[in-house]
Amino acid sequence: MYIINQESGERKAVEVLPVSGSDLKRVNKTRYFFNWKPLMESCRLFKLVIKGADDILGLMALIDHPAEERTEIKLLTSSKENVGKGKQYDRIAGCLLAFAAREALGLYEKNPCISLLPKTNLKQKYIDKYQMIDGGRQLYLEDNPLMDLIERYLL
Repeated sequence: MYIINQESGERKAVEVLPVSGSDLKRVNKTRYFFNWKPLMESCRLFKLVIKGADDILGLMALIDHPAEERTEIKLLTSSKENVGKGKQYDRIAGCLLAFAAREALGLYEKNPCISLLPKTNLKQKYIDKYQMIDGGRQLYLEDNPLMDLIERYLL
């Protein structure tokens, strides 16, 4: 799994790890768009970091829905310097989405699914870039498109 430095084209190996309470002390609105602390009790929180470093480049909150064989991505964000045209690294969101897909695959082997409720301005980007399917309010991935996402970003 890797991200790409937009300026140099260099690939950096990354990993997705669980968020700890001490991580949340460094997660504030100067670099991230949401208040993550309330999610610690209701979601599984993950961070994306460059291997061997502790700077958090992306965050994701997951909620599992076993009855639906679905993992919901409650929140997903890249740090502010990694958003938009002038971002430092590319592939952060893709790596996090693929990690969520792999988590769903591990939980729901036969019919894994991931879903999210996107901001209106990001909906088409998720459809175009990650091949997510429009399910009304939510976007989702299952079957071959879910496996393709894992292959593209994690392998």
